[in-house]
Amino acid sequence: MTATTARRVLLAAPRGYCAGVDRAVIAVEKALEQYGAPVYVRHEIVHNKYVVQSLEKKGAIFVEETGEVPPGEIVIFSAHGVAPVVHEEAERGKLATIDATCPLVTKVHKEAVRFAQDDYDILLIGHEGHEEVIGTSGEAPDHITLVDGPEDVDKVEVKDPSKVVWLSQTTLSVDETMETVDALKTKFPNLISPPSDDICYATQNRQTAIKQVAAESDLVIVVGSKNSSNSVRLVETALAHGAKDGHLVDNAGEIDEKWLDGVSTVGVSSGASVPDILVEGVLEWLAERGWSDVDIVKPVDEHITFSLPKELRRDLRTEAAGKVKE
Repeated sequence: MTATTARRVLLAAPRGYCAGVDRAVIAVEKALEQYGAPVYVRHEIVHNKYVVQSLEKKGAIFVEETGEVPPGEIVIFSAHGVAPVVHEEAERGKLATIDATCPLVTKVHKEAVRFAQDDYDILLIGHEGHEEVIGTSGEAPDHITLVDGPEDVDKVEVKDPSKVVWLSQTTLSVDETMETVDALKTKFPNLISPPSDDICYATQNRQTAIKQVAAESDLVIVVGSKNSSNSVRLVETALAHGAKDGHLVDNAGEIDEKWLDGVSTVGVSSGASVPDILVEGVLEWLAERGWSDVDIVKPVDEHITFSLPKELRRDLRTEAAGKVKE
């Protein structure tokens, strides 16, 4: 790279925390303040290593299964949602529950229940083993078939081709999902779509921004954990839309300086479960190496917020009322 080559960073916006993640993380923090440690959380509250470790330091205990929570304790369900059987397990264990499921995931759950009641075959587009897919499938296991990408379409079988609907995991690539939908429509011409797009607004917005960034970038760095579906999709989207190279990192410490060889423009974004402090660390790392000129790429605005889980709102209101009486 010559000394005269301009070095710049294109910073995608929106990026980082979505409303559902923000709500879930705050729910754990408020629960710890309200009830004291420990508070148990079933699975990672969101798919980000830094967030999970930060909450552990504050007194959150993360467990894989509801049965690991001692009777009478509080358990918080993660933003990815859980199947009805998990609520039943909590009830049997006499656990107090706080449901931090993202409202957009809850919407998909309700769609699954409604279509199952009408005896539809539900083709759920998503990744096998992902917590969100497990939770949604649990709402109507006898009616749901998982379709993990276009290559799965050939082996899909349904009871009645005239009563088929597709739903999707909320964190997928928009482009890949529609490719799968198109393949399903070819096989099942009467396939109907959900009443509203299942892929969440934040996933779509971050993919829209990364497409613009990628078109002008030699290298794209996405901050996010490897088990974060939407973060992985951002790297794939960047590579599919012009980025010459792309990598997923949990933090600046995982960046390899060799990636910068021959690079003038670096695109930066982050997944929907990533706090901005980690992006700031990447920008500082790049600035120290000559990439200090940062331009914001913001194709869409984002202003959505969600209220806290109803269980927390109820107890916080009760506490506030008690203080007023005092």
